[in-house]
Amino acid sequence: MENVIIIRDLHKVYSNHFDVHALRGVDLDIARGDFMTIAGPSGSGKTTLLNIMGGLDEPTEGSVVVEGRDLTALSKSELADLRRTQLGFVFQSFNLIPVLTARENVEFALILQGVATEKRRRLAENILREVGLDEDMMNRRPVDLSGGQQQRVAVARAIVGESSVVLADEPTANLDTENALALLDIMERLNREGQATFVFSTHDPRVMARAKRRVTLRDGVVASDERVQ
Repeated sequence: MENVIIIRDLHKVYSNHFDVHALRGVDLDIARGDFMTIAGPSGSGKTTLLNIMGGLDEPTEGSVVVEGRDLTALSKSELADLRRTQLGFVFQSFNLIPVLTARENVEFALILQGVATEKRRRLAENILREVGLDEDMMNRRPVDLSGGQQQRVAVARAIVGESSVVLADEPTANLDTENALALLDIMERLNREGQATFVFSTHDPRVMARAKRRVTLRDGVVASDERVQ
C-alpha cells in the first residue's frame, strides 16, 4: 500500500528556560486511505506531531515526507501550496475567520483552490447541510454560533475541498454524541469512497472506536501501533 506520509527519526525540542522534548525519534508510515487515531496522555506529543505533519511547525531533527515531498526542503510558499491543495485541517481552536459567515468560511478554502463562485457556494452549502447546519446557521458569523456549531464549520471547511489528507486535532471535542457520530459518518464515507486519509489526534473513545488504526504516543515516542479492522 502506498504511503502518503513518511516520518523518520522525528524530534521536536521546545527551548525556553529549559528544553522540553515533545518528540523523541518518531518513525511512522501512514498509508493512503488510513483512518487512524493518535492518542496518548496530555503532553505526549500528539498535537506537535500533527502540526509538523501539516507543515505548521518545524522539526528539530528528522524528516516528514507528504505526498512525496520532504517538508523540510520546501519554501514557505511551497508549504502553503501543499497545505492549500493536499491537506485539510481541523484545529482544536477552530481558527475560523471572525468577519466571515459560516458559509463564507467554508467557501474561503475553495477560493484558495480557484473554484468558481457558483460552484463553491453550492459545495459549501451542501457540506454544511451534511454536518447539520441549516440556512440560518450558514449565514451567521462564528461569534453567533455555539462551540459545537463552530466545530462543525471547521470540519466542513477541512473536508469540502476533498483534500488527500485531513489532519484533525480533537475534531469531536465540543460535540454531543449524535453530532459527533454524524460527523464521523461523513468522514468515514469520504475515506471509503474517495480514499482520503484521516489522522485524528484524540482522547475521544467515539473516534477511537471507528479507527482502522490506533497509534499511541507516550513521552514523545510511539508506544503502540495497531490495525484494528
